[in-house]
Amino acid sequence: MPIEESGPNPAPPQSLLPDSILDLNIKLDNKVLSDKDIKSIRTFQRAANYVAGAMIFLQDNVLLRRPLKKDDIKNRLLGHWGTCPGLNLIYAHANHLIKTKNVNMIFVTGPGHGAPAILASLWLENSLHRFYPQYARNQDGLANLIKGFSWPGGFPSHVSPNVPGSIHEGGELGYALAVSWGAVMDNPDLIVTCVVGDGEAETGPTATAWHSHKYVDPKESGAVIPILHVNGFKISERTIFGCMDDRELTALFTGYGYQVRIVDGVSDGSNMSHIDQDLAASMAWAYDTIKDIQTAARSGKPIMKPRFPVIILRTPKGWGGPKAAHGTPIEGTFHAHQVPLPTAKTDDEEFKLLDSWLKSYGPEELFNEDGSPIQDALQIVPDIHEMRMGQRKETYANWRALDVPDFKTRAVEKGEQTSPMKQIGNFLGDVMEKNPTSVRLFSPDELMSNKLDGVFKYTQRNFQVAPESAHNGGRVIEVLSEHCCQGWMQGYVLTGRTGIFPSYESFLGIIHTMMVQYGKFMKIAKETAWRGDVGSINYIETSTWARQEHNGFSHQNPSFIGAVMNLKPEAVRVYLPPDANCAMSTIGHMLRSKNYINLLVGSKQPVPTWLSPDEAEKHCIAGASIWKFASTDDGVDPDVVLVGIGVEVTFEVITAAALLRKKCPELRVRVVNVTDLMILAANEGHPHALTNADFDALFTKDRPVHFNYHGYPGELKSLLFGRPGLERVSIEGYREEGTTTTPFDMMVQNHVSRYHVAMHALRGGALRNKRVALVSHELCAGLQHDIQKLGKYIVKHGEDPADTYDTPVFE
Repeated sequence: MPIEESGPNPAPPQSLLPDSILDLNIKLDNKVLSDKDIKSIRTFQRAANYVAGAMIFLQDNVLLRRPLKKDDIKNRLLGHWGTCPGLNLIYAHANHLIKTKNVNMIFVTGPGHGAPAILASLWLENSLHRFYPQYARNQDGLANLIKGFSWPGGFPSHVSPNVPGSIHEGGELGYALAVSWGAVMDNPDLIVTCVVGDGEAETGPTATAWHSHKYVDPKESGAVIPILHVNGFKISERTIFGCMDDRELTALFTGYGYQVRIVDGVSDGSNMSHIDQDLAASMAWAYDTIKDIQTAARSGKPIMKPRFPVIILRTPKGWGGPKAAHGTPIEGTFHAHQVPLPTAKTDDEEFKLLDSWLKSYGPEELFNEDGSPIQDALQIVPDIHEMRMGQRKETYANWRALDVPDFKTRAVEKGEQTSPMKQIGNFLGDVMEKNPTSVRLFSPDELMSNKLDGVFKYTQRNFQVAPESAHNGGRVIEVLSEHCCQGWMQGYVLTGRTGIFPSYESFLGIIHTMMVQYGKFMKIAKETAWRGDVGSINYIETSTWARQEHNGFSHQNPSFIGAVMNLKPEAVRVYLPPDANCAMSTIGHMLRSKNYINLLVGSKQPVPTWLSPDEAEKHCIAGASIWKFASTDDGVDPDVVLVGIGVEVTFEVITAAALLRKKCPELRVRVVNVTDLMILAANEGHPHALTNADFDALFTKDRPVHFNYHGYPGELKSLLFGRPGLERVSIEGYREEGTTTTPFDMMVQNHVSRYHVAMHALRGGALRNKRVALVSHELCAGLQHDIQKLGKYIVKHGEDPADTYDTPVFE
């Protein structure tokens, strides 16, 4: 039978599982609400549902104080109704819990497209007016809200950053739960009510995020009340969870480590008479369960593998909206997902249905003459403004700047070979020691491999399942889920702290779209006057393609650099420090910064320390500099400029410069290193961009310039586009060439080896220097022969020659 004809939500299917599984579902005494409480909760819901529905449809006559006309309906009907009634139900009960138990709570909406519900509830609790004078709790304010929804200049159709109380938009579904658990880390008194839609629950990020409670120590952190909202349908199909019965859901979430409570408003034919008592009892039970777990942990007698609560709420899709139109069911089907009456402005039947639907809420009973909500609707709203979920400071003004030590206390002696990542790990341990509750490291099980294990001299992993690591307050969270790392970091940072996300370079792309969604959130947040600063999110990209020759082609992928660069220039910073001192200087700067998406690309392998601590600091402040020690005559009047951007490719540039001194002493070479990639952007392309005059001072006005770049050459081309005289520029970078081979063969395959750099230098220098022109062809042929000879050696011996990575010597 086609789904369009299947009718509203059926009762949950019969289970094939044994009856004993159902016994795991928590059973409660549901009679916790007085008649007065029920009246207030339902009045709040009615008012919120009316406002939410009106937001989608009306541009005038918002309280139906005169007969509805088609001209009152918006020309473009945008928004999502289906999830709104459930969200308003939950929001009302969250308010009741806050008020009765004095709970510090914020609200995260997984179905972010249910913005009409959240905005309606925020208007009722007067949080919108706190930040936006035009949305006062009167008829004018309501008219502005209803007309302005999904209207140019008004609120968009998602729970965007300009919505008070929001730390998650829900544009790309799947990571509301991880964001929620990140928000409670190091916030011991905070509770997050997180609504996860049953469509959202089908995503990979959500599937893994159900395990988040296993990475949160109840001694030091708050907790989440997850509510899986099962309304049975997504945009045009049934949901997986909507087709699971109570036994299956109970077994699943019990296996995840939860105590399960099911609140069912569907199986009895949508008779909702008991749902308020049931949900109120369930939320009170969830809160009390959390407090018991926290009290045990904080009294020194922690519960091993504590079972946190989860609530599964069944309600009909679009509950309370139009039942059917044109003979097709709407309520309880996917037809309620977006606009349930899409042609109400032009179709007589739909117009009449809209009029009847909106009047069914009794707006004349819900709003006073001046348009303000009646007192019965406000009884459950917390009296203290700062306790209202739209006004919690954790969501918009809670940044704790880090106390970042001077990296020079960890400085490496110039000339020493050391791993930049090893030094960063030691430095981050110092940072964590100084900031024991405001910085965390989220790592996808690669910390040791990435040589960042120096942090363990100060801290430990935080993992609440293994007996040896539970309840330890560790600053490091490792899980084989990049999605969880990103979600946790976002929640942690957006509620005032600082996060660090190290990863193998090739796999950061897994969270590409999550990072982009966060970048969009931050762009709007920075444009929202009432939002305060937040710490930057900081990616450390290591185990790069240049040293992933042992794992092969699958591990060779620097594309995350370009993903970051594509965001708004004001929001992103990309650094490729060439040695350990520069790496520590850079990470220190990143941790002191705010509001940015920072990316550091480094190496875990030992490399030469080219610069002293003072030199490194100056170099990093400048973003690029001429390296006189590797240049001819300190770089004065060069025939060619060689530029290294990235650890390994810079080593090849330096080695090429030393090679050229021996093979072609007539060639005048200037060596430049760029550590702040964004300085290369054309004028005004980025806040760090060099002026054309400064660009010419570094790279000359008219000499050939060859860039040896760590990432894809096209990224560099896009940055440089708009600079004058680009016809003199050549670029080599990662060519999407790789396999299981040797480190140097990776350089050769991608044309970034010292021999390729030297050939570019000779051909460029020959254009100006006649003496070089005399020998250029002969020397290039010899270098090409050296490449072939080296290739044979690698195939025969399975390794690079022993002296390949000796520090170059300049004579």
